[in-house]
Amino acid sequence: MALSIRMSRAGAKKRPFYRIVVADSRSPRDGRFIEKLGTYNPLLPKDHEGRLKMDIERIKHWLGEGAQPSDRISRFLEAEGVLKKKKRFNPEKAKPKAKTLEKLAAREEALKAKKKAEAEAKKQAKEAAAAEAAAPAEGAPAEEVKAEEKPAEEAKTQEKPAEKVKAEEKPAEEVKAEEAPAEEAKAEEKPAKEVKAEEVPAEEAKAEEKPAEEAKAEEKPAEEAKEKKED
Repeated sequence: MALSIRMSRAGAKKRPFYRIVVADSRSPRDGRFIEKLGTYNPLLPKDHEGRLKMDIERIKHWLGEGAQPSDRISRFLEAEGVLKKKKRFNPEKAKPKAKTLEKLAAREEALKAKKKAEAEAKKQAKEAAAAEAAAPAEGAPAEEVKAEEKPAEEAKTQEKPAEKVKAEEKPAEEVKAEEAPAEEAKAEEKPAKEVKAEEVPAEEAKAEEKPAEEAKAEEKPAEEAKEKKED
């Protein structure tokens, strides 16, 4: 008869409680057993004393009789130092089920999206910092140009009074221009005076002609006297 040391389930629904028993390997899981060797309560915390209880001496006895422990019981015994640790490799059993794979895929997608969002946020922050650093550098030459323009504007404001002075000088030039026609008028008046001066000799000539006319008048009686004598 093949013997095995395994766990037999007890307890209520969703509240499991296991008994560690030695039984015939052909018997059902929760059927008849030969001897009870301990208990296992998975609902208790791992550091609780009542989580796992085993009778090590009786387990060693049955191991000596040829009983084969199940995988879970052998793990418990390896932890207690009764059996040596052995390497286990069961790739089919280790494969996650469909629901687990879906959960893992969703978790990986969420992590990728989170990392992508963080990378984009960092990139945007770097670009914003670079733009802020470049903005003052571009603004400084513009301020220098404005500062250079200010003296030019001051020079222009200084030139404006000079232009005002020139504008004030222009009326003086206009006055001079007005005086020039007056001088021309005076120049024209001077020939008129010369004409008057020329007229004065003419009057004198007329005065000289008057004695000549008087002489002619005197000659007329003399001629009349000669004519009378001849008659």
